[in-house]
Amino acid sequence: MKKLFGNAAGQAPLAERVRPSLFDDLIGMQGIVGENTPFGAQVRSDSLQSSILWGPAGSGKTTIARIFSKMTRHPFTSLSAVLSAIKEVKETMEKAKALWLDEGTSSILFIDEIHRYNKAQQDAFLPYLEEGSVVLLGTTTENPSFHLTPALLSRCQVVVINPLTTEGIVTILESALRKDKLMAEKGGHPSKELIETFARVSSGDARFALSLLEAFVTHYPKDRPKTVEAILDWASKSRVIYDHAGEEHYNIISALHKSIRNSDPDAALYWLYRMLEGGEDPLFIARRLVRVAVEDIGNADPAALRVALAAKEAIDFLGMPECDLALAQAVVYMAASPKSNSLYVAASEVKADLRKGKRFPVPLHLRNAPTKLMEDIGYGEGYKYAPDEKKGIAKMECLPKELKGRKYYHPKETGYEKKIAEWLVMWKNRKEKE
Repeated sequence: MKKLFGNAAGQAPLAERVRPSLFDDLIGMQGIVGENTPFGAQVRSDSLQSSILWGPAGSGKTTIARIFSKMTRHPFTSLSAVLSAIKEVKETMEKAKALWLDEGTSSILFIDEIHRYNKAQQDAFLPYLEEGSVVLLGTTTENPSFHLTPALLSRCQVVVINPLTTEGIVTILESALRKDKLMAEKGGHPSKELIETFARVSSGDARFALSLLEAFVTHYPKDRPKTVEAILDWASKSRVIYDHAGEEHYNIISALHKSIRNSDPDAALYWLYRMLEGGEDPLFIARRLVRVAVEDIGNADPAALRVALAAKEAIDFLGMPECDLALAQAVVYMAASPKSNSLYVAASEVKADLRKGKRFPVPLHLRNAPTKLMEDIGYGEGYKYAPDEKKGIAKMECLPKELKGRKYYHPKETGYEKKIAEWLVMWKNRKEKE
């Protein structure tokens, strides 16, 4: 069985060497593990309820579990969903059950990256949590609402761990430089400006920041310039925090959509390139732009839909990275376009009526009558062909009689939709005069 908290041979990374061993040493975590917090009170009194620690990489989830493993009186087993098959987990839980039946002692089971187990595999935990033989402590970087089953979530408390602040990571880096023997032996400590840069580009990931610091102190070429720009270039520059399979994927596409909706091209471009630099599929972005064009712009600028579809064609024709400017052009155009959600509102109201059961028969005069039988029973009777009418419109109701007079589409006085509103007034007046 693969233990997660084993003793590795050789020199451990800096992040491992300086990992805190006490809850009080955790930087920026007192709101989670403090004595007066719900979770902190549980772990400090060794009365933990089944819990899911949800937070980004490098935010301290595993460190919390490791500290707790050294202070709890309960049997503690640590496994990784990446390394351990669900069969191994079941075997561990069966041993915990036997101990619970024999001695009445529950066991702590730590599962790192528990979201890696599928929904069927997650169901394996339920009977053990229900009876109390196992207390689950899981970690995930993914939104539990999307990746854990409702049944499992209902038996666990979710502890939200936010990314560490830049100031917090600066403190962690400075502490590592003072306390780690290898860092002291190597010398060549970075400037305060560089430490702050490492903290900033880590985007809340202490492990990444410590790895960057260690790489600089131990491996940076002596004959290379020590400017911030040169060091970041040597370290392959700062990484872009973006997970195109997880929650950040949805957060950033949401930020792009809302920036366009709010007519902010600068923010929209920023979020666009956050996705592209993070390896997002450009077709995923193009599909969202098509949705923006019809949901937020609509008939205020019908050309926006053509621009979004043209960007999709450019992706097919050019591919990445050359297609990035086509997406950027579409994003800027759509951010600058007049906005109208009239189509979206109209569609929502129609769907709402349908959900309420307002599904009425098609009026006879609108029905097609391809056979004589259909003609005989009134199909098509009274239908008027609008192009033959003097004013191009017939005085004829096209909604079911139960919905006569119902208005769904209300154009706004913005962009091209203002012209559409004028046309609709014209058709209404002509129809009334027929």
